[in-house]
Amino acid sequence: MTLTLIVGLVLLMVLGFPVAFALAIASAIAVFVGGKYPQLVVFKEMFTGIDSFPLMAVPFFIFAAELMSGGALTQVLLRFAAQFVGHLRGGLGYANVGSSVLFAGISGSALADAAGPGAMMTKMMTKAGYDRPYAAALTANSAIIGPIIPPSISMIIYSLQDENVSVGALFIAGFVPGMLIAAALCAVNWWVSRQRGYRSTEARPSGKDMLLNTIKAIPVLLLVALIIIGIRFGVFTPTEASVVAVVYAFICGKWIYRTLHWSAIPAITSRSALLTASVLLVMAASQPFAWILTVEGVPQYLSELIISWELSPIMFLLAVNVLLLIFGIFMEPLPGIMILVPILAPIANALGIDPIQFAMVVVVNLTLGMITPPVGGLLFVTCVATKTSLSELNRELPIFLVAQLIVLLLLTFVPALSVWLPHSLGF
Repeated sequence: MTLTLIVGLVLLMVLGFPVAFALAIASAIAVFVGGKYPQLVVFKEMFTGIDSFPLMAVPFFIFAAELMSGGALTQVLLRFAAQFVGHLRGGLGYANVGSSVLFAGISGSALADAAGPGAMMTKMMTKAGYDRPYAAALTANSAIIGPIIPPSISMIIYSLQDENVSVGALFIAGFVPGMLIAAALCAVNWWVSRQRGYRSTEARPSGKDMLLNTIKAIPVLLLVALIIIGIRFGVFTPTEASVVAVVYAFICGKWIYRTLHWSAIPAITSRSALLTASVLLVMAASQPFAWILTVEGVPQYLSELIISWELSPIMFLLAVNVLLLIFGIFMEPLPGIMILVPILAPIANALGIDPIQFAMVVVVNLTLGMITPPVGGLLFVTCVATKTSLSELNRELPIFLVAQLIVLLLLTFVPALSVWLPHSLGF
């Protein structure tokens, strides 16, 4: 049954089936060929995959991000980020990264970042004299900060697969890795801007303008603090925090900034529903796939096999990095987490690896797959949003990928980068 499952998934993906459909159909074929269980078990497991209270946070965080975008609050964040660095050499590149860091604290989605503020920043950079493919590549790379800095949809899904970590702990742990990625991208932008002569044409804003932009951005920035502080001090759970985020985003857009109109609500709700449906469909389809692997004893077999190799924790993490980087080329992060974490997390725990560190390595690794040619889904979204060809975008990627891999190695060899902050706050 396992062989049928794997071969079926590969063939369906080669034929161009969407990931969710490929997972569900491969599972159904495997159950039919195996003949041990009724077909009804596939539907039962699909329902089980989305029958979770913490999973309710996903649609609300998506809705909050759409309300922020629909209320034109992304422009407020862009002006706030650009005012500090826009006048420097390569300044708009830094602003691109900075806006992704700020928007990550609202959306939790790389695709939303690339299609929203990322597309706007690419247009601004192109007008200022930056090469469009470079601006698009920077946008794609900075967008992956979205699933790292809280709130993060990927981390919510991860916590459902590994009982040793909580959503709150992962949210806190994501700050340092997210900022490391941002710093690495800024270093790349500094180097490329010097080599290509990307000079700023914008004058440094006056102190008065900077103060006004900062004051205007405070309500938006407070959303991130509200979520993290509320979870840390037990005011609400992560799921309840997502509802608070929706209410807060609506209040900001409708009454504080007065840019969110009633006529926009149906379209915002529709986009949120479609994106939520796509996420939950992947979640549902991943569950029977993972269930078949479990009942066939694949996780147990792999655990015993890897433990018998007597790898050190570092060697195991390096092996996991290679596996996930390859896996991430062909698979989106969410099904990757659903399928691989139940297999790999118990092995990491048996080797004494801190579960928070391992979670960060897995999430960052699979997120990198979104910008890895030839299949990276974020690349296609960025190409459409920025009107750049895939071949042009791919030519600009190598230096960014090197920077991202350096960050990944740091997270692998220096556990404190992942665990110090959540452990300091009591997680």
